[in-house]
Amino acid sequence: MTTSTKPYFLRAMYEWCLDNNQTPHILAWVNEHTRVPGQYVKDGQIVLNIGPVASSNLTIDNDWVHFAARFSGVSHDIWIPVGHVVHIFARESGEGLGFELEEYRPDEQTATAQSELADTDEKAAVQSEPASPKKGLKLVK
Repeated sequence: MTTSTKPYFLRAMYEWCLDNNQTPHILAWVNEHTRVPGQYVKDGQIVLNIGPVASSNLTIDNDWVHFAARFSGVSHDIWIPVGHVVHIFARESGEGLGFELEEYRPDEQTATAQSELADTDEKAAVQSEPASPKKGLKLVK
């Protein structure tokens, strides 16, 4: 099995934004496996500024986008499966890349680890109902 190209494209577009003095943002689909502040989720999606000023300790590995960010002065740990990122773009120019949604499906071992993590930090989990995945691209301005 080969590694997905998606996390590599995410990291490359992030670097491109920084190299061109633009602010990288992501649009992500939210469900029970996505840890974001629920009050900022709209229509099952969230737009997040992942630039160095707005986020700290950003990691885009092959499975997860993870960082810490403040929302209304409150710090949150953000966890988004890479497959849930449907767009990365520069706020200033709108240039970016769109991706097809790849719904995260944890295997048994990963599910156990996730449930243990959720037990230790339940207040950071999304409190909204899971939305149905939307296929295709969406114009974000």
